[in-house]
Amino acid sequence: MARDTTDQTPVRTLADMTDYLAAGCKPKERFRIGTEHEKFVFFTADNGPVPYHGARSISALLNGMQQKTGWDPILDAGNIIGLSEPTGMGAISLEPGGQFELSGAPLENLHQTCKESNQHLATLREVAEPLGIRFLGMGGSPKWSFAETPRMPKSRYEIMTRYMPKVGTQGLDMMYRTCTIQVNLDFSSETDMRRKMQVSLKLQPLATALFASSPFTEGRPNGLLSWRGDIWRDTDNARAGLLPFAFEAGFGFERYVEWALDVPMYFVVRDGRYHDCTHVTFRQFLDGALKGEIADWEPNIGDWTNHLSTLFPDVRLKRFLEMRGADGGPWRRICALPAFWVGLLYDDATLDAAEALTLDWTYDEVLALRNAVPSKGLSAEFRGKPLWDVARTVVDLSRKGLVSRGCRNGDDVDESIFLAPLDEALAKTSTLAEDMLSLYHGRWNGSVEPLFSEYQY
Repeated sequence: MARDTTDQTPVRTLADMTDYLAAGCKPKERFRIGTEHEKFVFFTADNGPVPYHGARSISALLNGMQQKTGWDPILDAGNIIGLSEPTGMGAISLEPGGQFELSGAPLENLHQTCKESNQHLATLREVAEPLGIRFLGMGGSPKWSFAETPRMPKSRYEIMTRYMPKVGTQGLDMMYRTCTIQVNLDFSSETDMRRKMQVSLKLQPLATALFASSPFTEGRPNGLLSWRGDIWRDTDNARAGLLPFAFEAGFGFERYVEWALDVPMYFVVRDGRYHDCTHVTFRQFLDGALKGEIADWEPNIGDWTNHLSTLFPDVRLKRFLEMRGADGGPWRRICALPAFWVGLLYDDATLDAAEALTLDWTYDEVLALRNAVPSKGLSAEFRGKPLWDVARTVVDLSRKGLVSRGCRNGDDVDESIFLAPLDEALAKTSTLAEDMLSLYHGRWNGSVEPLFSEYQY
């Protein structure tokens, strides 16, 4: 997230917060696709991490991108920590360890999404190459220790860094040593939101397995295919993971709000200053818990919006739905991840089929699958069959949805072309993580260094 929200509209009732989410409902013709991707930043000379400060640095990249794009700089205590497209159509932000993120504009089709990502990467290379900097697309930092990983001067991350070790064992690794690709998708009604939330929650472990690309930690195999997926099993379980109540038939906006109210806050922003609020829940905040601690102690819509952005379920509900289960990856995966979900969720017949396929999947079954896929990937079993079988069925459903959408480019090619990386993995029965491990034990001669040249942007 590039910029935390400021909106002084008071929040006083459950209805205020529920209505905020419900305002995301829109007619199908206004559905858009918002794709986000993160990448690790490294020096080509030694594959080392890039610091925030200096002539060759993360801040230099941001300043260079600001000059190239004309986007507005985002500052935190005088430090540039992101860029915002002037009309709000996209942003660049920094994750805690310097991971460089593009939050794309809401676009109509996947051809536009892929063009956007390619333009961003091309511009970024223009800025980065004179600095001896490139970018790595995968789910987990393959080489650097936590101590070697830089820290970005962003106030919300200082609060999170202090808090994470209190609530889980892997929160700091999540913050500083992982990357993701995710897509943000719309809904037309509370019922449509419920269907999409339930289908995508159930299929999120499959996405983790399909996009697994984090088999190395500190220069060696870590025994996993998705280290990132394993990290999310114990980051902060009060605000992350599967949501058992979302599997219920009556799930809706109000139920999500009730859950969110009882999750500890991270912060509130007043006059540009971040106040640590990890000792109270939003419900306690509503009841006046911060009276006497800060001058402007009454909650507002900006506080609620920021709080929603600090919740980390596998599918996050805001005024849209965020698919959060996938590792980062090479540039083709930036288009494949949104293609996978758009095909499943944006075509009515395909959504019906995906809902029918997963209708009787239980919370316990999905949780067991979520726990299995970080180590076993698509070899994990679901109801006695390898997940590979489920993957083929679901990817075929996605393809049908994309073909049905009928969105073609200038060469008369529809959006299903972007599923090619998944088709290739399914054809050879090997995920990207398994390909990387084969190279490590083969041509790479037990070294992760070739990753930085073979999988760079």
